[in-house]
Amino acid sequence: MADKIAAEGLNAWFGKTQALHDIDMAVPENSITAIIGPSGCGKSTFIRCINRMHEEIRGAYSSGRVILDGEDVYGSGVDPVLIRRRLGMVFQKPNPFPTMSIKENVVAGIILNRRLGRHEVEETAEKYLRRAALWDEVKDQLNKPGISLSGGQQQRLCIARALAVEPEVLLADEPASALDPISTAKIEDLFTDLKERYTIVVVTHNMQQAARISDRTAFFLSGRLIEYGTTDKIFTNPSDKRTEDYITGRFG
Repeated sequence: MADKIAAEGLNAWFGKTQALHDIDMAVPENSITAIIGPSGCGKSTFIRCINRMHEEIRGAYSSGRVILDGEDVYGSGVDPVLIRRRLGMVFQKPNPFPTMSIKENVVAGIILNRRLGRHEVEETAEKYLRRAALWDEVKDQLNKPGISLSGGQQQRLCIARALAVEPEVLLADEPASALDPISTAKIEDLFTDLKERYTIVVVTHNMQQAARISDRTAFFLSGRLIEYGTTDKIFTNPSDKRTEDYITGRFG
């Protein structure tokens, strides 16, 4: 399986505080990779460096390379806006645009760049709500505000919005941490279906979730990549005692 993304000697700072230390890690295409580790270990910073959102934070910067399909996303002349279109992101807390309807939320990213006719809006909204496994639940209320949905539905709406700009990669930062178990299961099932089309990287504090849905798992600790391998090996036969201690609940 070819690599979609590769971090090479990736470091990141918030001012004088170093958050990532020399991360080397390749993510295979059409797979789910889980990033686990205790709070403050660099999980979210890592995925924000992948799509160049880290640099949007005042005083934050990075070094090293992130390779996407053979191209360094930090290379000279590379447009970070285009990189973020290719690397979609879903956040911990669902964030539908409050003044927009369900339908408008889905197409919000597209209409920033081109006009859509009414018929095209309808078709696009249906296409990506179906892809986000939400269409059957909302097809009769498309003109209602996105924030009128339940938390789990709002998160799937945000996934539909991210998918509508046709990214190649979906980065998800604790996407189910604020959701109930039923909604969490729907998000997990959705990601499993989506990996046929997309490469998915999921930051999660829920180790059971990582074990259920991911093909590969990376364990971060204090800004360092401690261990990375197939999920089965990480959870059943880790090579590093720190990984074993974290997974078995001795710390974290």
